[in-house]
Amino acid sequence: MAAPEASTGGNLLIRHRIFIGLGAALIIATYLSLVYWRPEGLADATGVPALAALAGNTLGAALLLAGVVHRLPLTTVVLIPSAIAVNIVVGQITSLLGIPLYLDSIGTVLVAALAGPAAGVATGVLGSVVWGLTLAPVAAAFAVVAALIGALAGLLARAGLFRRFYLVPFGGGLTGICAALIAAPIAAFVFGGVTGGGATAVVAALRAVELSLLESTTIQGLLFDPLDKAITFTMVALILAALPLRITQQFTFAAQHTLSTAQ
Repeated sequence: MAAPEASTGGNLLIRHRIFIGLGAALIIATYLSLVYWRPEGLADATGVPALAALAGNTLGAALLLAGVVHRLPLTTVVLIPSAIAVNIVVGQITSLLGIPLYLDSIGTVLVAALAGPAAGVATGVLGSVVWGLTLAPVAAAFAVVAALIGALAGLLARAGLFRRFYLVPFGGGLTGICAALIAAPIAAFVFGGVTGGGATAVVAALRAVELSLLESTTIQGLLFDPLDKAITFTMVALILAALPLRITQQFTFAAQHTLSTAQ
């Protein structure tokens, strides 16, 4: 009986990896198509480009979840909706304040630190899709950026970043640089630099000194995304330090990689 069981387990593992690969490929393809075709009117939630972006990222998120959910404990599955809510609420408040920061990935980084990169990716992509379907259609186009943030946060947590508090802001800054480089073409080519919040004002100021649109969105991102993610990672580190042991002990990944040995 052992051989058939092993074969079944191997087939399931291959199937899950296929789901993950297809989901990642679909999200990346959606990103590349947006950058290449540069569709107008994406911010109109009823337009074809908006629906295509939502469909591509939603299906990609579903495939990613199908590939990773089997390895996520129930505690993580329960945590993801709350983390998405935190992302959306804090992101909306920050946008209304008009400051050139986002702070819309706190929940994503927290899940990644507690449960690993797969959970971080799922949280980031699902959050973008939900946000895009509800309050801000613009968010759906940035699902690939949210996935990148979740993946990097989880990988950095696995490397022990959150066990060394003094390194946390630097890890956040590195993540911000990567996110800025991926997000800049979307902001420039799809939205014309107008993505809402304080970022739009910064892009407009850079355009006023005769920089190109892509140069303006890239510089804006490199100026503020590292700071944004440094703050986000630091906030998550403080949250982790404040969480009681009875909660953190439920996350095997966190116990192995994230929490300090003193805790």
